[in-house]
Amino acid sequence: MKKVEIYTDGACRGNPGPGGWGVLLIYQDTKKTLYGGAQDTTNNRMEMQAVIEALKALKSECEVNLYTDSKYVMDSVNKWLPGWKKRGWQTSNKKPVKNKDLWEILDITTKEHKIEWHWVKGHTGNPGNEKADALANRGIDEL
Repeated sequence: MKKVEIYTDGACRGNPGPGGWGVLLIYQDTKKTLYGGAQDTTNNRMEMQAVIEALKALKSECEVNLYTDSKYVMDSVNKWLPGWKKRGWQTSNKKPVKNKDLWEILDITTKEHKIEWHWVKGHTGNPGNEKADALANRGIDEL
């Protein structure tokens, strides 16, 4: 099974406002970048979109080391998602889960790979995270 490193990031200018997502994929000596944006979105949605786009770019099942500065995405996938689904997409407080449309996609795409999640503190000089951040901002700039 291929082993891939992925760095993802989302950005938003205003929250909500114009937003972007960025991805750095690393397989052996090959690096690939992806980015995109949306006119009216939130930072959390862009963080989620980055992970979705990264995983969709993989052509076969992979072992993934996924680096994100979003505890929202990482904790949601690893801790809260099963409960949300069990409760019919409601939080433990019986409120509708925000961003359900993207969580449903993430629920499927994360199951297609063996993912080890890593949280990195944003804007601290981590080269992969800095590249993903620059790509997310490029996604906004090119809207």
